[in-house]
Amino acid sequence: MIITKAPFRVSFVGGGSDMEEFYSSEPGAVLSVTINKYMYISSHKFFDTNKLRVKYARTETVENVDQLQHPIVREVLRQFRIDGALEVSSNGDVPSGTGLASSSAFTVALLCNLYARTGVFATKEKLAAEACDIEINRLHEPIGKQDQYACAYGGLNVLRFLSSGAVSVEPLHIRREIYKTLSDNLLMFYTGEQRNASTILAEQKKNTISPEKRAVLRRMVEFVDDAHSAIYSGDLAEFGRILHENWLLKKTLASRISNSLIDEAYDTAMKNGALGGKLLGAGGGGFLLFYCEPQHQPRLRGALSSMREMRFKLENEGAKLVYAGDEYWQD
Repeated sequence: MIITKAPFRVSFVGGGSDMEEFYSSEPGAVLSVTINKYMYISSHKFFDTNKLRVKYARTETVENVDQLQHPIVREVLRQFRIDGALEVSSNGDVPSGTGLASSSAFTVALLCNLYARTGVFATKEKLAAEACDIEINRLHEPIGKQDQYACAYGGLNVLRFLSSGAVSVEPLHIRREIYKTLSDNLLMFYTGEQRNASTILAEQKKNTISPEKRAVLRRMVEFVDDAHSAIYSGDLAEFGRILHENWLLKKTLASRISNSLIDEAYDTAMKNGALGGKLLGAGGGGFLLFYCEPQHQPRLRGALSSMREMRFKLENEGAKLVYAGDEYWQD
């Protein structure tokens, strides 16, 4: 058996500028971090040499890869020319559709797993770029490139999206005490809503051609360097305020990014000690993230007691091999 994992990510500012509709004409940028919640992929030889078995929310047992309903698994197995005698299983610490890049974490972890199985070393750049190709070019998902790079590389990074299609990954090297304070002061609450991001992202993607929306995205890109500077200098209160300003802009990019439940919870948090925050992912549901200093955290937790809090810490390892047994794909 081979087990790999890829972390889920939290995107702070700049989201949306990682779509080709924006970065093809002007540079995009996103500030993000990965957390100690993971997507795990395991694979091992299947007893029936003529069949494939894939286990996720459901179980598929098929005779050839083209019969698979799971689109990501189907495309990745096609890439590796695997058409039998393999079982693939996935387990995630967080449900899909909650704004933490579960599909990209899945894709990156699966690629990492099968490269390990075939005895090929794959760099984080290779994993990220191929995950982008699968999700964007082959499956035509209306998404950008930030999730695949965040999940592959791990850590606290500025991701820059160039008109050439290249992605620059710039790690933030900050003092240990700043890193710990940032980690300790981020709180996350589950709205109870899972959603398919595609509809919201498709609208946002379409809206990117609007001069008004492009101006909003341009300002959100500027926030990336502002937030970078605030974190680097240790002015995390300013970082929290930038999160707030970014969220106010993000809500204008598409009609269903927020709703009355999300707005009410966000306003409650801001009245009870949060300096800023945002809904993670495309919008419509998932997790609300807040920056809140320690003295106000009990009050904030009490105000949002109807929502489930997910405790987490920041991580910096990215996609990795967790376990490799004695079996190999080639006998």
